Amino acid sequence: MPITVNLRHLEEHEIRLTGDLPLNELDLGVQDELIHLNHPLQYNLVVELLHDCVLARGSLLLPLDCECGRCLTKYRQDLKLPDWAVHLPLEGEEKVNVENDSIDLTPFVREDMLLEFPQHPLCKPDCSGLKKKQVSGPVAGAETPVADPWAALNQLKLK
Repeated sequence: MPITVNLRHLEEHEIRLTGDLPLNELDLGVQDELIHLNHPLQYNLVVELLHDCVLARGSLLLPLDCECGRCLTKYRQDLKLPDWAVHLPLEGEEKVNVENDSIDLTPFVREDMLLEFPQHPLCKPDCSGLKKKQVSGPVAGAETPVADPWAALNQLKLK
């Protein structure tokens, strides 16, 4: 169920909305192989009517199950918008769409959450990536001579 507010309920006083928004309602459309959406969006909002607009403010939280882009370690990252707010005009050119005396806040939440998504998920900012394999050889750390790739050409006899 989307996050909707009935304008008639706002005429008397502000409304508090808390709950979880299922991922299918949020419809983020994320196609990143390193970011997995497995948890609903949690919201805690206060919505009030101000003259000719609606003000919604509060906090949004979306837990993400991620894999590091460098070392492929799995980790959890929370997308947090602790001071989220949206100002929705009810009149004028940019007025919000009102259906059955209700406003749907879901598209505004979706837009702001997408802007917070990590572009390149990292388990920590200084992740050094995958660990290199140790090469087993006669002497660890000793350099082995490399054959000269031009040696065969040097022995060519051209007349």
